[in-house]
Amino acid sequence: MKIQTIMILSLIVFLVGCDGLPGYEEDIKVGMLVETTIHDQAWGQQGYKGLQAIQEEYGVDIYFKEGVRTYNQTAQAVDDLANKGVDVIFGHSSLYGNHFRELHQVYGEMDFIYFNGQFSAENVTSLNFEARAMGFFAGMVAGEMTETDQIGLIGAFEWQPEVEGFYEGVIHQNPQANVDMALTNSWENTELALMYYENMSNSGADVFYPAGDMFNIPVIEEAQKDGNYAIGYVEDQSNIAENTVLTSTVQKVDEVYKLAMEHYMKDDYTGTSLSFDFQEGAIQMGEYSPAVPEEVQEEVQSSVEDYMETDELP
Repeated sequence: MKIQTIMILSLIVFLVGCDGLPGYEEDIKVGMLVETTIHDQAWGQQGYKGLQAIQEEYGVDIYFKEGVRTYNQTAQAVDDLANKGVDVIFGHSSLYGNHFRELHQVYGEMDFIYFNGQFSAENVTSLNFEARAMGFFAGMVAGEMTETDQIGLIGAFEWQPEVEGFYEGVIHQNPQANVDMALTNSWENTELALMYYENMSNSGADVFYPAGDMFNIPVIEEAQKDGNYAIGYVEDQSNIAENTVLTSTVQKVDEVYKLAMEHYMKDDYTGTSLSFDFQEGAIQMGEYSPAVPEEVQEEVQSSVEDYMETDELP
């Protein structure tokens, strides 16, 4: 009897001790909402890669829902995921900030993480890419490589920091250049983006920065047909057209997902707005086309390194 009592007490001590072991976590379920699709070869696909990255890193169960745009769609998706026992939801777009603002109190036991916004609460965290610098360095390349001094910038929304940064980078590198800018006010209006491209190309633009999720690849493909240059967006898109894509502004969404999940696991992320840039390894320049001279590549890389050390653009 005495031996049995000792064994039981030892088992209790062992089980209690397990809670204190480094890396011990309860089973966690993670969901993701995407306003477009995970097959867009840009932002949505990067989000899914991020979801897969945290599954591999932490062994969590993952779920995702595509085409979630409106508040009603978001509310329904959150409710569905809550019924599956999901603990934390990544809203893979800035629009989810307003939706989570309304929903987070209803689902007080659930944690919400979304991109590119300032709203936060006890169970809501925003993740922000500091994208102005990546646009600036892309603009440096475009300003150097244009032969007509006419550059086309096709953005989705005016608030995109990379849009302003790109313009500044072009003018820094080539004060004689003209940047023709047009906005689709949508991540996925390919038809309008291609119309802008055609108008700009007919007006003499020979380098393009299509800064939108669904239309960047179609614009790159058109630039390839016309013998123009382009800058890739979100992913390294040199594989699409090596000689056309001068470089890409790459956002390492998978790394940000893992960093966010690390904060979540440590329970030190709530109620905050986190920012990520070159310094955190969340943003980088993609592969350079053989068309970009070595001295241009070296100049841009040197500027990137200076920025990482000083937080100051040229």
